Amino acid sequence: MTTSDEGRAAAAVAARDSYGRLLALLSTSTSDIVWAEDALADAFERALRSWPDQGVPDNPTGWLLTVARNRLRDHWKSAQWQRNVPLDVERDAPVHLDALDLDAIPDRRLELMLVCAHPAIERTAHTPLMLNTVLGFTAEQVGRAFSTPTSTMATRLVRAKRRIKATGIPFRIPDRSDLPGRMAAVLEAIYGAYVIDWATTGPQARPVPTEALHLAEVLTTLVPDDPEAHGLAALVQLSAARLPARLDEHGRFVPLAEQDPTRWNERLIHRAHQHLRTAHARRHLGRFQLEAAVQAVHCARRHTGTTDWPALLDLHRALHTLAPSLGGAVALAVATAEVEGPAAGLTRLDALLNPTDDRARRFQPAKAARAHLLERLGRHAEAAAAYDSAIALTHDPAERGYLEHRRALMRSAPDRP
Repeated sequence: MTTSDEGRAAAAVAARDSYGRLLALLSTSTSDIVWAEDALADAFERALRSWPDQGVPDNPTGWLLTVARNRLRDHWKSAQWQRNVPLDVERDAPVHLDALDLDAIPDRRLELMLVCAHPAIERTAHTPLMLNTVLGFTAEQVGRAFSTPTSTMATRLVRAKRRIKATGIPFRIPDRSDLPGRMAAVLEAIYGAYVIDWATTGPQARPVPTEALHLAEVLTTLVPDDPEAHGLAALVQLSAARLPARLDEHGRFVPLAEQDPTRWNERLIHRAHQHLRTAHARRHLGRFQLEAAVQAVHCARRHTGTTDWPALLDLHRALHTLAPSLGGAVALAVATAEVEGPAAGLTRLDALLNPTDDRARRFQPAKAARAHLLERLGRHAEAAAAYDSAIALTHDPAERGYLEHRRALMRSAPDRP
């Protein structure tokens, strides 16, 4: 017998693992994202009401699809719809509405992601729209990833969805000639999904970021000659390979330098190297290939026992030149500290981060890196204050616990000359 908690937990798992695929199926059949979202929201609401009492169905995803499609079918039968919208045989046919074998239905998420990257939609909304609509992240999560207030991001997303309907953008894979202009946003969205999943711990966390891994692989089959697609797949796989070692057996955060390499996933590392070789053969270097190369050097410690910091410093310099970013600037400073000393790293960090830039001032990795470098320099009082700033910006409970532990050590240690 299913308990109330089990029913709610099952609905949460279905929402986490199936939302994007279900929404893509519904919206590509209706060409209306907003109506598809409403129908799916109604399905999840009914699941929360009925599953705790009546039990979780054998096929939860199929149940949700049935309820959502029935909601859409009721809408299509309404007098207003029938007066204004012509019959669509493919959409309205019962066989289309009732086919519930999701394994037999193509995954339509990439199609919907490419719709979100249409030139008629504001470019700055492309990647956030994919993360919210196709991959199921909330406006708050997406806003946090883009250092944007939740209300601003929510308004931007609503405006973009209305634009899709108003312009009649076709829900299909565009012509090959149209793909290059949309690929950058798709790559960013898949990487963004990975980053958000990586930062999620606790009951809602996946063991590995399966959606990003899956979509990155699928993308390499859609555009097999795109080196950055292979670079992204390698990057996600190499990062995911280390995920099992990120927390210890007590759920405590373990920094990369202290992780046990034997806990890293060798299969994912091997597959990532295949993608890197494929990308290298295309002879066109890009950001994701460089980021994947950085991760490959870190993962090489599994076999060498040491980290090649001079190689990492060269890669981070190249990455900062090719595609400068806040995260890349912090990583460059950390690599500089490992090769040239913590004082040089701190100088580099201060030089790279503009103190008048609000995003830079609120960028948590920069605060954590600064605290670590100050600790290495023996400036313990300053390090404790820097840890305060990093903790205030940390959303991951395990990482917060680690930072609080370091802060406590700094408060009890005297400064070194």
